[in-house]
Amino acid sequence: MRSSGLVELDAVLAVARHRGFRTAAIELDMSRSALSHAVAALEAKLGVRLFHRTTRSVSLTQAGEQFVAGVAPALSQIREAMEQAGSHRDTPAGTLRLNTSTGAARQMMEPIILEYLRRYPDMTVDIVTENRLIDIVVDGFDAGFRLAELVPQDMIAVPVGPKLRFAVVGSPVYFENHQQPNTPADLLQHRCIRMRLPSGAIYHWEFERHGEEAAIDVNGPLILDEPHLMLEAARAGVALAYLSEWNVAPDLASGALVRVLEDWTPPFPGLCLYYSGRRHVPAGLRALIDLIRERY
Repeated sequence: MRSSGLVELDAVLAVARHRGFRTAAIELDMSRSALSHAVAALEAKLGVRLFHRTTRSVSLTQAGEQFVAGVAPALSQIREAMEQAGSHRDTPAGTLRLNTSTGAARQMMEPIILEYLRRYPDMTVDIVTENRLIDIVVDGFDAGFRLAELVPQDMIAVPVGPKLRFAVVGSPVYFENHQQPNTPADLLQHRCIRMRLPSGAIYHWEFERHGEEAAIDVNGPLILDEPHLMLEAARAGVALAYLSEWNVAPDLASGALVRVLEDWTPPFPGLCLYYSGRRHVPAGLRALIDLIRERY
């Protein structure tokens, strides 16, 4: 977009979206100084201040709010027109912005993202990893990767890979001192690694067998929100962990971890790529969708 001559407009919208210059500069791959100059240049042309700036916050002025409300739809249409024109290239080119969780990014990196870059060397993939769910359209992303159950209903979802299963695992050292659980309720007698959700709530481990369901609010000495850290703690024998099979498969194969309650963890719909059906699908995103469907 910067090469289109719309750098000043894009700068103002990014600062308004992020309510600050630091994150906006990262998104636009600009220095904070260059971004500040671009905003100031536009303010000088317009003869009005678009932002209130303090050392702690950035907010739109009344004139800024009116300006952004008027410009954002027009700039979106310009971007879409440019993407449609670019779709006539023989191979996709440009930047594809994706939002996903850290775990999903690890799972997709080798089979999908790296293969995509090998096939389309003129593309740049910009991946932002965060556990909280966002509005990918409002925040300027082309698409996202999430579990199927988390995909908003107004989005188009493309399944990625097979169904997933969770696994309750512990180290052999842990089970030298603790009897293996036979039912989910037995977990209340065990030390477990508790999982904090992006909302801040503590996740209750979910189980199901023959139509019987259970959600256990486990006890334990450690609360984490990142799967790799949970895996490290489980390997060390600190407590039991509840992780996806994809995360623990190598440790189960090597014997570094032992799985329990396997018959209580049925498969469920896995990851999906999702995107808005109300916008033009750029050539770069269409190529990614085609690769996913080819692979899976």
